[in-house]
Amino acid sequence: MNQENMTKIYARSDSRIQLKVIPGHFVTSQSHITHYLDLTTMKSRTAEAQNIAHELASNYEVSTPIDTIICMDGLEVIGAYLSEELTKAGIFSLNAHQTIYVITPELGNSGQVIFRDNYQPMIKGKNILILNGSITTGSTLSKSIESILYYGGIIRGVAAIFSRVDSVASLPVHSIFNAKDVPDYHSYPSNNCPMCQKKQKIDAIVSSYGYSAL
Repeated sequence: MNQENMTKIYARSDSRIQLKVIPGHFVTSQSHITHYLDLTTMKSRTAEAQNIAHELASNYEVSTPIDTIICMDGLEVIGAYLSEELTKAGIFSLNAHQTIYVITPELGNSGQVIFRDNYQPMIKGKNILILNGSITTGSTLSKSIESILYYGGIIRGVAAIFSRVDSVASLPVHSIFNAKDVPDYHSYPSNNCPMCQKKQKIDAIVSSYGYSAL
């Protein structure tokens, strides 16, 4: 994968937040995409994670209770900072200890979102904020929403670093970057991919863990 073509897109409200974008032909479990969004340093550098958390926290009203942040895509570091930012902003928790849980679900082989018995008390009857890295089609997020509702959670919001959709299942998605920031970003079904039809080679297989170049 040629990283020489990588560009950096800066958040409008905070130039310290930079989204790294690499064009190419990439395969995910859901689709084929035209750009790889590299969130690696966002997830692992504490300074970047804190800036992102501060930006996302500004989308939520003080009157919105949040008991649990569910971190998808390996965003536990951002999730921890987000819980601090929400607390500082006056967001309250109804938990007995008046603190916010930060947890990660388990993903089954078929893509189902699972919460083991020891985590279910942090879901049932709790006010939930779902934190995502990138949302392309919304299909993975829909599975997360179905699972949380199944386990008795009350979804209060959806946050993401990048999202191509404005809402999923009638829930608004608050993101730092959106489709306008990466206008050439496209997602195609694997059986109807114009890049495949043009015999454009696949650059890498990508997931929330990163990429494997081919």
